[in-house]
This record gives sequence, structure tokens and C-alpha cells, in this order.
Amino acid sequence: MADPTFDATTFGEIMLRLSVPSGERLEAAKKLDVYPAGAEANVATLLARLEKKVSWAGALPKNPLGRIASNHLQLAGVDLSNIIWREQGRLGTYYVEFAEPPRGIQVTYDRAYSSTTTLTAQDVNWRSLLDTRILHLTGITPPLSDSCHEIMLQALQKAKEKNIPISFDVNYRQKLWTEKQAQEILVPMIQNVEILFCSQADATRLFGCGGEMDEIAEAMLKMSRAKYVVVTFGENGAMAWDGEIWKHEPARPTKIIDRLGAGDALAAGVLYGWLHGNIAQGLKYGVTLSALALSQLGDAVITTKAELASLVNASSTLTR
Repeated sequence: MADPTFDATTFGEIMLRLSVPSGERLEAAKKLDVYPAGAEANVATLLARLEKKVSWAGALPKNPLGRIASNHLQLAGVDLSNIIWREQGRLGTYYVEFAEPPRGIQVTYDRAYSSTTTLTAQDVNWRSLLDTRILHLTGITPPLSDSCHEIMLQALQKAKEKNIPISFDVNYRQKLWTEKQAQEILVPMIQNVEILFCSQADATRLFGCGGEMDEIAEAMLKMSRAKYVVVTFGENGAMAWDGEIWKHEPARPTKIIDRLGAGDALAAGVLYGWLHGNIAQGLKYGVTLSALALSQLGDAVITTKAELASLVNASSTLTR
């Protein structure tokens, strides 16, 4: 059997992020910073920048906004053959108002009826989508529309039928659905995946997994029966658990410029390690890339293989 065309493929929605700098109020903005973003696209572009063969699948409108998104993917080196172009439709947007304490970051979504939400399972080129070493999905996609939910169900089923490993990031968005809805839909979806990513907050509020870091990771593994569980703990770093070997990586120190996209960067780093047969090393990549995400403007991380290797080596030297 021939090797898969892609190292990783992902399906989801890409949007435009429009933001104002910290200290400015959105309602008084005279200009906005524009960044294409989306959890799955963030993972895809970062893996592509690390010289992996990656494809992003989803729908874009055939207009200048859709081309901003496709140009963003193409610049990083992502394959565009699984994009479904729509003559009509729109690109979802979200607006970010950064702030310093006592105020927090405010996010306003305008994503209803975007091109991706109108996709059906019949629109998907399943042969191409599954021509991959691993399929990366997130919990953001199922609540976007009934048809997106159905696409996710079919993607999971078809991937398992073909023995294609699945990476799944819970990535709960409370503005899309309730905790109860998410729990009911996601628990069946995450069963027996290759890698399950989840934050401490999501593990507790969606799945009732509480306690110390190792207890949360162990409960998540038992509940999902995943091969690997990776739980993120903010300032306390991340932990990977496969039922036999614990691996914890502390968060890397960084100056926080932009908090959005850090979890996607961690997922990309772990996947990068998995593609090289080393989850433990992947966790090192992940926390390093997460720190890079926090230190750069925009959701997507711009880096290179050489820079990542240098930063990981420097961190290892400091912790000896």
C-alpha cells in the first residue's frame, strides 16, 4: 500500500480575526488588525511551517475575504486541494478587544451561516480527506450546524474503518453550545482516538474530571479510552498519559503579547512529535510552541524547524 499523501489533515472553519490593541475599546475603533484564524487552521499552518505535508479541509467563499484565508494557508505551505469554494456565502469573523486587569479579553463572534456551516457530507472528498497519517479534528466543529455535526460523525467513522489515527482537541466554546450539550455529543466522539487534547477547565466542567494533574489525566484516559491523553494546565504546563508512562512539561517563561492560539500551538507540537514517533518529545515541542504563540501577535505561530529545535535545546539546557 502506498504511503499517505499527507502527514496530517484537518477539517474545520477558518475565520477572520479583527482586533484592537490593549487599551482601546472596540466600539470606538477607527481601524482593526486582521488575522486569519481557526483552531484547525492554526494547527495546519504550524505543522506546515515545520515542513510537514498538511491539508486543510473546509469551505471558503469565492471573494476577497475567502482569498485572504486561502493565501494565509498557502503562505505557510498548507495544501489547498481540499478547500471547497462557494460562489455564495460568507467568511465568519470574530472581534477581539484586548485588555489589562481588571478587565479581561472580550470576544464577539459573527460566524452564523458561514460557508463551512453549509457544507454537507456529500460535499467532502473523503478519499482525499482520509489520505493522511493522522486526522485532526476539534470540538468546535460539531455545534456549528447540523451538517457539520454529521460530517464529524462520518469523518470519525470512516477514519476508524480505515485505521487512520485520530487526533481530537476538545476546545469547548461556551458561545456555541452548553456544557451539557457538549458533554453529550463529545463523549462518544472522543472514544478510542489516538491523541485526545483537553484543558484542565474543560476536563472538569464537561467530563467531571477533577483533582490533581495526574488524577485529571488518568480520569480523562479512562473515560475516553484514548491511546494518549494530553491535558493542559496553564501556568503549570501540560501532562501526557498513556496508562503506563507519565510525562509532564512545565510551561516555558514568556512575555504574553497575545493569548489566542496557544492551545493550538501545543497540539501542533505534540502532533509533530507523534509524527516522529516520540510523544514525550512532542510535549516539549508543544509547550515551547505554546510559549511562542503567547509571544506573537495573531493566532497562528510563525517559526521554523531550526528555531524550534534551538529553543527546545536551550530550554533543556536550562532545566538540567
